[in-house]
Amino acid sequence: MKVLITGSRGMLAQDLINVLRQGHEVSAPPEESFDITKRDNAYQTITEAAPDIVINCAAYTKVDRAEEERDKAFLINAIGVQNLALSCAEKKIPLCHISTDYVFDGEGKKPYTPFDNTNPISTYGESKLAGEKYIQWIMDKFYIVRTSWLYGAGGNNFVSTILRIAKERPEIGVVSDQTGSPTHTVSLSRAIEKLIKSGAYGIYHVTDETEGGISWFDFAKEIVSLSGLNTEVAPIPTEQYPTPAKRPKYSVLDMTTTRLAAGINPPSWKEELKEFF
Repeated sequence: MKVLITGSRGMLAQDLINVLRQGHEVSAPPEESFDITKRDNAYQTITEAAPDIVINCAAYTKVDRAEEERDKAFLINAIGVQNLALSCAEKKIPLCHISTDYVFDGEGKKPYTPFDNTNPISTYGESKLAGEKYIQWIMDKFYIVRTSWLYGAGGNNFVSTILRIAKERPEIGVVSDQTGSPTHTVSLSRAIEKLIKSGAYGIYHVTDETEGGISWFDFAKEIVSLSGLNTEVAPIPTEQYPTPAKRPKYSVLDMTTTRLAAGINPPSWKEELKEFF
């Protein structure tokens, strides 16, 4: 399969390129030459590459800063996706787009399915939902992959942050009343490969398996434990760690249809974290 990837310098894209190159022809142009916010540029790049599928890893992911940079978030996460969808639709090329658990408000009490109502509570979540909508309005053949709490070797993330501050302090406080599922970029990349080979178009949820979710505090404790550091990890409520953007309290993603339709069985989050280390 001939695959064209956007956002080539991003954390997910770096692992996705490595995974896909083992069995596919992969093109991942520099972001300067493949700017999804410019429709003509996106169209020209897709036309010249003539891929079998486009995978969109380009995204504005600065959740808190998005509250101040609303236009920039929407330009990349919504209009950029619209540009890709228009270009792909004209060329009859499927699009695989990476989205987020932040399209939900977090008020649910059980894992969210792809069929549940969305209701983002942050600018970031709103912009990502807008991108999803453009794809659904414009295209017939697409994969929308919602994931959560991404970490990997190729960028700043929760794991790298916890390791950094755990080396600097004897004790760290981590939020214990937000529940979700961490996802290793390598395991997500493997799932994406299986999904795009399936031909089972639709909206899918893909995270590492947590069996109902864990808190950021649980995640941090495991990170520190695997690191061998002696730093104490203390649970704190969200109120003690205020941020410009609201986060969902509960954003565990249900993967039943992912298993049934695409045959993807996500690995254990603990095993993936060990692999990362």
